[in-house]
Amino acid sequence: MAALALQNVYKKYGSVEAITDVSLEVREGEFVVFVGPSGCGKSTLLRMIAGLEDISSGRLMIGAEERTHTDPAKRQIAMVFQSYALYPHLTVRGNLGFALRMAGESKPAIAAKVDPIATMLQLSGLMDRRPSQLSGGQRQRVAIGRALVRSPKVFLFDEPLSNLDAELRVQMRVELAQLHKKIGVTTIYVTHDQVEAMTLADRIVVVRNGRIEQIGAPIELYDNPSNLFVAGFIGSPRINEITATVTGVDESDLLLELPGGARISYPRLELTAVIGDRLTLGVRPEHFIRITGDPQNGVRVNVDYWEHLGGVSYAYGALANGQRIIFEERLFRSPVGDRSLSLEIDISKAFLFDATGRRRR
Repeated sequence: MAALALQNVYKKYGSVEAITDVSLEVREGEFVVFVGPSGCGKSTLLRMIAGLEDISSGRLMIGAEERTHTDPAKRQIAMVFQSYALYPHLTVRGNLGFALRMAGESKPAIAAKVDPIATMLQLSGLMDRRPSQLSGGQRQRVAIGRALVRSPKVFLFDEPLSNLDAELRVQMRVELAQLHKKIGVTTIYVTHDQVEAMTLADRIVVVRNGRIEQIGAPIELYDNPSNLFVAGFIGSPRINEITATVTGVDESDLLLELPGGARISYPRLELTAVIGDRLTLGVRPEHFIRITGDPQNGVRVNVDYWEHLGGVSYAYGALANGQRIIFEERLFRSPVGDRSLSLEIDISKAFLFDATGRRRR
């Protein structure tokens, strides 16, 4: 295992800057997930660590050694790609031991490394099959095993579950988490699926437009996003973004007007604002409280439809100005939900963002 660090890293393609001043420390044995929308630069960062893309400027450290310009084969890194990239003419055993054979290791030495990995990945009964005879999840295990037998210092995953169906993705997420606990290898994992990020990561790195927006533990990012982008990207269903206009300011509170004329009081704390400021109130679906009558600190929502998932239901609707709202209700059993709801906002858990998207509280 090894720690890894990126120090003021840039990537340029001619005049286009794809990665801008990224600095990051990954602790030894940590599972770090890069997450962000398509095209944000997360896979480029991973490929720079692997040596598949040059680093335009900055430094890459693996352990105590600089590896910025080291040949990819000498970085002691193993990478699992979105495509399984298995050799179709080789058996599972042949695929698992391929890199070791190319390195000139003997058959007994290869078997000593391959067999324990196959047992750990539940592949022992499949060793004589070819990739065409395997399921998607089994192929992915072979791809992971092929990387593991090399005893890498750092493990890289580039969206390895995106080709699997929904049920198999959930199963493989659990297996990857358990595998990391067993082997403890420093791991960096790239995905655009924030649910994968939340369930797998020790820490999440949120990337946008080639820059790091925020780094933190999954619950830390969920409870304390630094800006509106992070708040919107982390959490499923996504956070509600409600337009709010400052209509009054006193020593302790802001008075905010919401769509439809509803007014709420929001603790001012150290927040600086003036009457007329346009802000965004961020409210997660579970932080509304359903009430009867007119809400004192909330909104009325016209519901389009209900999504019933058993233990939880979601109401999808709109405010008076058309802004979309998602509300969560636990253990709701009515087959036809109400078409109009009064929702109080749990102000202690709501976020306030300025016009630039920066978190104000």
